[in-house]
Amino acid sequence: MSNNDSVSSFQTLEPPLRAHAAESHDEVGTIVQKISDLWADTSGDLRTLLLKEMVSSVLKLHHSDADVLDVKILHRALKELRYAFRVFGEYRDVRKVSIFGSARTQPDDSNYQMAFRLGELLRQKAFMVITGGGPGIMQAGNEGAGRDHSFGVNIMLPFEQAANALIADDKKSISLKYFFTRKLLLVKETHAVAVFPGGFGTFDEAFEVLTLIQTGKTHPMPVVLVEAEGGDYWKGLMDFFRSQFVGRGVISPTDLALFKVVHSAEAAVEEIYGFFRNYHSLRIVGSRMVLRLHHQLLESELHQLNQEFSDILKRGKFEQRDALTEEWDEPEIAHLPRLVFCFNWKQLGRLRQCIDWLNARDLPAGKLPLTRCTPRSEL
Repeated sequence: MSNNDSVSSFQTLEPPLRAHAAESHDEVGTIVQKISDLWADTSGDLRTLLLKEMVSSVLKLHHSDADVLDVKILHRALKELRYAFRVFGEYRDVRKVSIFGSARTQPDDSNYQMAFRLGELLRQKAFMVITGGGPGIMQAGNEGAGRDHSFGVNIMLPFEQAANALIADDKKSISLKYFFTRKLLLVKETHAVAVFPGGFGTFDEAFEVLTLIQTGKTHPMPVVLVEAEGGDYWKGLMDFFRSQFVGRGVISPTDLALFKVVHSAEAAVEEIYGFFRNYHSLRIVGSRMVLRLHHQLLESELHQLNQEFSDILKRGKFEQRDALTEEWDEPEIAHLPRLVFCFNWKQLGRLRQCIDWLNARDLPAGKLPLTRCTPRSEL
């Protein structure tokens, strides 16, 4: 893109940006006062320190060699994320499932109908649904979950996609310019992912999630590849994974445990809901990984765990503990039992198998306790 193209785009597509140049003297004074108040804050809390660093980074751009396009990208990304975090912030106490799939899937397609059913079942289980906000599979998921239980994280494109009618004018509909901010939100704000057949965009989203889980850059979560019974869409991909990925040694065989192929909405919900049957969440404290559980292990089970999953330990063993001192900022889940261990960070697929093992225990019957669980995408 040439500089002239950049200026043209700035002038024709984003006049609101130019409007800021005409801010009144009073508005500028208010901004200066807010910066002064921030710098005068001596509380020393992490949030304040990070905000000071952000303001400092922006000011350094003024005398840098960053061109207009560089600044434009930073400006737009920050505005989009700030707004989106505020929207999602009202619903942080509710678990959510992101649904990916083709925008071109028609209502008479069995996969469309299954996406609708999945949204419906998730709503009944007290989950909310996040989609890309467009037509096709995204619209089906939103329709099934219903407006009150849906988010739409739409991407602005010159063709094909606009926000679907169900979510378009809802306060939980967010329109974004950049795919990278959109994908960040689709992963950061969710607790599970369901992927339906789709094209390049669907694969981009699915591989983004799997890469982040495999590298430990996001929290473990259930990922289900969903397709109507009798279809062969995922079969070809699985054959490729086994013959080329595993066969060539570019992924570990246990990395295939990071997701599951299912052929019904009911099976997808069972996999998602079952993931939180005993497992609640994960946190890193120094060199230790902390798994928060709904139910404490028996001594015999702890012994078995140490035998079966010793290969994922960097040193030491699994220990059952109460909440650590460093977890003081999450008092609402301080009552949950913990498994504390030094993870080797080499086998995220095996970690998923460990979580599955914990969920497969003979647990007391009853409703799944959906206590607050804010995703921690940056481990």
